[in-house]
Amino acid sequence: MRRVLGVVGLLLLWEGLAAWGLLNPLYAPPPHQVLLTLYGLFQSGEILPHLQATFTAALLGLFWGVLLGGSLGLLAAFSPLFADMLEPIMLLLNAIPRVILAPLFVIWLGIGLASKVALSLVLVSVLLFFAVYGGVRNVDPRLVERVETLGGGRLWLLKEVYLPSLAAWVLSSLKVAVGFAFTGAVVGEFVAASRGLGYLLSFAQSTYNAKLSLALITLIVLFVLLLFFLFDRLERHLLRWRPQGRAGGGI
Repeated sequence: MRRVLGVVGLLLLWEGLAAWGLLNPLYAPPPHQVLLTLYGLFQSGEILPHLQATFTAALLGLFWGVLLGGSLGLLAAFSPLFADMLEPIMLLLNAIPRVILAPLFVIWLGIGLASKVALSLVLVSVLLFFAVYGGVRNVDPRLVERVETLGGGRLWLLKEVYLPSLAAWVLSSLKVAVGFAFTGAVVGEFVAASRGLGYLLSFAQSTYNAKLSLALITLIVLFVLLLFFLFDRLERHLLRWRPQGRAGGGI
């Protein structure tokens, strides 16, 4: 509640400073003008194909990134050979700002959907790789030994030991992955696209339209926060067995 009040207070202060003429509306339009611009985009229907493009790229990148990153993380965790091959690559990708790959993906895959999905996929898969890899490696070896002593095989270990441990790591990382997926989609559209929220942001920048820029940024933030909230609820539901105050890890 205090966070909401803090945001509302900031918006009221912003509105007041604009009303008193202390802010230049060309560079910092008041919140009500930003909301009116956002309302106009939805009323005209102009925003809908751009929303569809960005959401499609972000959600496809999120899905395939989780699948790829999780699979590679499991391979690396259970196979020293794959760990030696994959860990340096993932560390390198994690060390560089991955959004700089956007122009390269546009050259390779064109300005269509594929280059945006590819960028989102890379951003998400690196995050999930380290979440899964770290989650498996941080399982208490004494617990594994006890299960093996009682006759539990690899499938039993995976089901009863590794997956419950990984759930906390992966679900915590998914909330961050949502933001990464949208970052990849929007940055890819900003670099080169024919539609999407990033394309509209690029247009707003080229025309020095601060109201449109802030309206689009607000829209993206609201959607990411909504998905973040949904994943948080999912995490609480799936991990209701976990003692309160004990959180999963993530890289």
